[in-house]
Amino acid sequence: MGESENNLVRYRLVAGESRFAVQAFAAGMLHAFGHDPVIEIRDFEGEVEFEPETLARARLEVRVNPAALGVGGEVKEKDRLEIERMMHEDVLESAQYPLIVFKSGNVTAARLGKGRYRVRAIGDLTMHGVTQNNLWIHGEATLSDDRLRAQGEFTLKQTDFKLKLVSVAGGALKVKDELKFTFDLAGRKSEAEGEGSKDEGEAVQAK
Repeated sequence: MGESENNLVRYRLVAGESRFAVQAFAAGMLHAFGHDPVIEIRDFEGEVEFEPETLARARLEVRVNPAALGVGGEVKEKDRLEIERMMHEDVLESAQYPLIVFKSGNVTAARLGKGRYRVRAIGDLTMHGVTQNNLWIHGEATLSDDRLRAQGEFTLKQTDFKLKLVSVAGGALKVKDELKFTFDLAGRKSEAEGEGSKDEGEAVQAK
């Protein structure tokens, strides 16, 4: 490992201290009587590295276990189970495609204040066997001692990943193509090379 590589600081994401969710939107004649479901991304791991102070040469990778996605919010248990069944079996096909991955080596940062940065990451998202390049994600990052916090949002279309749009009641109630992702991710500084994500219950099981 070269000297320049040693100058990078590394953080691992901690799912248990983060919030990562997807907002879907209902459409159709009966959408006023339904709910816009919120899907919680509960099982993920990832790493980010960059030069201290400037955040130059930043790289990011996030891996999500789609089988652990679940419906959040106040939803009747019967509806929750049906939505989750359709999501895993008909839409994501989680058994066939057990990993969602985002990678970016194109990250820019503008300092807003001490330990605060406006960031933009452009990367590749692989989901449902399809890779979409040049996904833009905007947000803010905060650094404090050995902790990292990143917050932001982005949108994508399900059809870009060949995902089936959920439709029930003969199309009277269906889900729109666009999904809105919001994240509030926590990271801990990795002091030693190879430390990785190894806290109990935080690692993505599907590799």
